[in-house]
Amino acid sequence: MMALILSGTDGVQGNSGAIVSGTSQTAPPPTPQYFEFTGIPSWVRRVTVLFNGMSTSGTSHYLIQIGSGSVQTTSYAGAGSTIPGGTPDTVNSTAGFLIYNQGGATQASSGSVVLTLITANTWVASGVLGQDNATRTFTTGGKTALSGTLDRVRVTTVNGTDTFDAGTVNILYE
Repeated sequence: MMALILSGTDGVQGNSGAIVSGTSQTAPPPTPQYFEFTGIPSWVRRVTVLFNGMSTSGTSHYLIQIGSGSVQTTSYAGAGSTIPGGTPDTVNSTAGFLIYNQGGATQASSGSVVLTLITANTWVASGVLGQDNATRTFTTGGKTALSGTLDRVRVTTVNGTDTFDAGTVNILYE
């Protein structure tokens, strides 16, 4: 039996085969209500959003939004959940891939969310974050279809007014 081994540009046209890191952004970002990564190459099939000690000024849940030319703010399907020491809770969102925020401004979270191109311009998300100083885990999952090729990722909040006051966000793409 022969194994098929892909390397370099054999796997994805135009892809060097390397995982590329974005430029890490530390809170507060230039626009305090969101972190944004633009200029993502057209050959990208997977983006990992990394969170290190992320915190906001309020209690709004976090959102990851993606786009082609501009950020898409509708047509997402999915939910974010919390698994605390007590009763779990889940929140749906059509405005982005939702990451549950429990504890608000006094809590920081770390982890990652993987966005994967599943077909044409349809992306699926799956991720887990943990609260840095509490016994809570946050999960997210969902999907959305873009009108064109993904070229940007934004991390914001559901209410759009809470500001990021601590932590670092970055992306890896491949």
